[in-house]
Parts: sequence; structure tokens; C-alpha cells
Amino acid sequence: MKIMVWHVHGSWTTSFVHGRHDYLVPLTPDRGPDGRGRADTYPWPGTVREVPYDRLAGEDVDVVVYQRPHELDLAREWLGRDVPGVYVEHNTPAGDVPKTRHPLADRDDIPIVHVTHFNDLFWDSGRAPTHVIEHGVVDPGYLYTGELPRAGVVVNEPIRRWRVAGTDLLPTFAAATPLDVFGMKVTNLPAKLGLAGEMEAFEDLPQAAMHAELARRRVYLHPYRWTSLGLSLIEAMMIGMPIVALATTEAVEAVPPEAGIVSTKLPTLLRALNQFANERELAVQAGKAARSAALARYNLDRFLTAWDTLLTTVVPG
Repeated sequence: MKIMVWHVHGSWTTSFVHGRHDYLVPLTPDRGPDGRGRADTYPWPGTVREVPYDRLAGEDVDVVVYQRPHELDLAREWLGRDVPGVYVEHNTPAGDVPKTRHPLADRDDIPIVHVTHFNDLFWDSGRAPTHVIEHGVVDPGYLYTGELPRAGVVVNEPIRRWRVAGTDLLPTFAAATPLDVFGMKVTNLPAKLGLAGEMEAFEDLPQAAMHAELARRRVYLHPYRWTSLGLSLIEAMMIGMPIVALATTEAVEAVPPEAGIVSTKLPTLLRALNQFANERELAVQAGKAARSAALARYNLDRFLTAWDTLLTTVVPG
């Protein structure tokens, strides 16, 4: 198939475009949010082609993969015709959660694909047909060395997302174990938290470089209160890192007991973080269990097969 998909979430798109199709990524002159084109920090295959938005009408697109509500209008305008589509919902509902209704809830012509069962449970999807296709991750390999008795955290825009991402908890965790943070707009975070000189920030590294640096840290900390399921958590597990995570949203399903500690009790999380940082052999064993669990549940083949099955039901013929 020829699939049009926006470059919205780099890690998810990286997995998605490893399928057996041709992928068209819209490009705008400013390479802004609606037209970033190809990623330069992720390893995308040659089957991904960036296409200027004003030339998309000349492409024989089979299906559109939407990820934001306004993309439905963009696709109709840019393609000049109606094309079958599916909507990937990456996020947990916001606001008054029990009453949150999905933007596509009143339509039954565009399936909603939730990336976690938690999302499917918590969103009011109305009459829209729903499916769950859990994340699949390109295996980075077992990279863990754990040579640094520090915790790694991956978060984009931690200052803006503050309590949602658990950024406010980081000074408390840092008192138990030194932390290093990776992601977009993290440069000023150590100073903001009063941890300048104690926390190192790694700004928007290419994916392979981030994995290599993350693997040097002894333990992975997932402090999010409210997120769907960060792909960085699964990547850390595949790298071979032990996990300390808040027992919120889908993390309770993703991290088995042998792979780390998942809890809502802050003292329990602090003890676990400190123990992994100071007992390397314990960290190694938990990290191996984390990798095994992630490969079994979030492998790329399972993810791509599930998507192929769904797409064949959406595209006529």
C-alpha cells in the first residue's frame, strides 16, 4: 500500500515505517508540525518519502493514518479527495477524564487505534470502531553496561509537562540516586530543579546515541503520572535496564515484577532506585528480565503484522 502518515511521534513512526509498504510523509516549507518530512534523528528506511504538501494530490494514496484531529481536514485539502483512513490515538484523555469524549466519537467510518488497552478503557470512543495495537519497537539490542551508578530519565518538554511527566518528583528521586535526563527541551531542567552540577541533560540526541548513553546508566526511572506508555520505557527495557516506575496507566502491565519495581508509594520507589544503583548484579538480572519481557510483548513483527491485518480491512480490494 501507499500510506500517508505525518511525522508526529518520531519513535512510533520509526516502528510503523519499518513495514512492507511505501510511506509518504508530508513536507511544508517551514518543516513545522504539519510538515516535518523525514526524521533526521531516527533510522528510517528508504521506503519513506517526504512529499511537499502541494504535490500530494498527485500521489495515489491508499490510506491515511491520522494522529491529530485537524489532520482530517488537511488530508482532504491536500489530497483533493476522500481516502480511507485510521486514527491512531497516542494519548491518554485529558481534562475531566471520566467524561472525556474522543474527537472521532460521533463517526463510525474511521477506526480509532489505541496504542494501549488503558487508552481504550479510559477514552469514550462513542460509536467509532476501536482497536488496540500495542507498541512495537525496533530492537536496539542488549546494550546495557550500567557502569554509572546513576538513573536515566527520558522525557520531552519536562518543564511544560511538569506534573504530568512527574518532573516535580525528580528532586526527590535525585536525593536517592543521581539522575540524568534525555529528551527535547531538557537543557534548562537541571537549573530549573536546582540540580545544576548534579544532573546532566542530553538535548535531543539521535536515537542510537541516546540508547548508547542511556545504557551506561544503572537504572531507568519512569516518573510519569499520566501518559499512554512512553516508548522510551520499552526501549530502556530492550536495552537491558532495570525499571523503577510509577504504577500509573499502562506501566503496570508493561513491567513485570522481575524486571523492576512499579509502585505508587514514593518510599518504595526511592528504595528501589537506590538499591539498583548500588547493587549492580541485581540491576543486571532485573535488566535481563526487562529485555526478555519487552521482546516478548513489544516486538516489531507482532506490531507490523497487527497493522497489516487492520489495514487490509480498511482499504477496499
